[in-house]
Amino acid sequence: MITRHVLTIPATGRKVHYRRSGSGPLLLMVHQSPRSSAEYERLMGQWSAHFTCVAPDSPGFGQSDPLPGEPEIGDFADALDEFLGALGVETCPAYGFHSGGIILVAAMQRHPARFTGLAIGGYAIWTADEMRVFGESYLPPFRPSAYGEHLTWLWNRMLEQSWVFPWFDVRDAARLPGAHADPARVHAAVLEMLDAGDAYRAGYGAVLRAPRDIPPPDAVSPPVLITAYAGDPLQSHIARIGAMPPNWRAAAVAKPAEHEAQSLAFLRHHAAGAPPKLGEDAGEGWLAVGQGLVHWKGTRGANRMTLHAPAAELAEPESGDVAIDVPGHGLSSDFADIGATIEAARAALGAADIAWPALPAGDPALLYPDLAPDRFGAHLLRAWSAARSEALFRPWYAADKDHAIPIDTAALDPAAIARRARARLRAGGAAARYHQFLTSLTGDGR
Repeated sequence: MITRHVLTIPATGRKVHYRRSGSGPLLLMVHQSPRSSAEYERLMGQWSAHFTCVAPDSPGFGQSDPLPGEPEIGDFADALDEFLGALGVETCPAYGFHSGGIILVAAMQRHPARFTGLAIGGYAIWTADEMRVFGESYLPPFRPSAYGEHLTWLWNRMLEQSWVFPWFDVRDAARLPGAHADPARVHAAVLEMLDAGDAYRAGYGAVLRAPRDIPPPDAVSPPVLITAYAGDPLQSHIARIGAMPPNWRAAAVAKPAEHEAQSLAFLRHHAAGAPPKLGEDAGEGWLAVGQGLVHWKGTRGANRMTLHAPAAELAEPESGDVAIDVPGHGLSSDFADIGATIEAARAALGAADIAWPALPAGDPALLYPDLAPDRFGAHLLRAWSAARSEALFRPWYAADKDHAIPIDTAALDPAAIARRARARLRAGGAAARYHQFLTSLTGDGR
């Protein structure tokens, strides 16, 4: 089972979220941009038979705090070293794909004692002309707009990045062989971008600006394996790498499975010892309940465990309280039995009582529109429209004078709407099920 954890870096207070699975020697896994550690869930499920797999969200991505200022690749490399130190890991092998590999090579150059070896999927070495193209178009600002126009751009950007590379280069010469239009896959990438927000430019930009960091042939370096499969736009970059230390190897392979098999064999050969007890915060985490996880924050053993309303998500609990993302909402897994899961969470957290939310006013059939991902991304705009309207009317769908509420300008700030819309998108169909469960308690959710 993949578990999730939060670790605060003592020196800076920066929060790092990471996924973990398996047992045995530790393997660090660094994701590509603008993704999160979620992209490694499949691979962690396979490689956890050989390793304790640890995959952090890089700064500014997923659920990890961003780095301050305008960080460069060295800052991301140092942040990775800080994470390993706070985790309690002295040395380990590591795997990174695309920009994850760029960060790892920089980290190994600056902190060589941390790594026994690196396996990398594709290593980018851009030409000056390519960098000019990226610099002009690749990282536009991503900021919520009042009426959700940014979501139309985001959906199509994530949809078409499997069609052409770069995602805006709509020419036959730029076509990719693995094009798809899978709404579920696009939706998952969209949610990751919504988590990162404009911070994606810092992480992605640092990687794009990073210099070629291959050590000279006479350098003393931990071993590195770089492979790229057919269809990966970075496979052609293998020929650009040039001279390397003798314990480095770069090769083009035929298929993704071959890249993964060679990487795994290399990493197993360079495994370090079993990891110590890994560090994590005491005031936030995920409870394993059955086959799922419940996100919580606050104080274990609290008198009160607070629950949020349907289509919302965990708010910062009051001092001395504990709160959870209810099943299917926020960062919690979905569960068939909502009541049993809530009670299991209460017992595991040692809370004395539950503070139930009030039910939202209105018809449940209208309060929670269908937000299942569709081919054209229309569900994103439905979530945005509901989140905007609820700052003007109660219930939100009754747009008339009789249901108007006092206007709270803060609630109409695009960033605030974006948070509510993301909560709705995360909940999806679970919101209506949770509403129905609350109704079943006493008829009014209390």
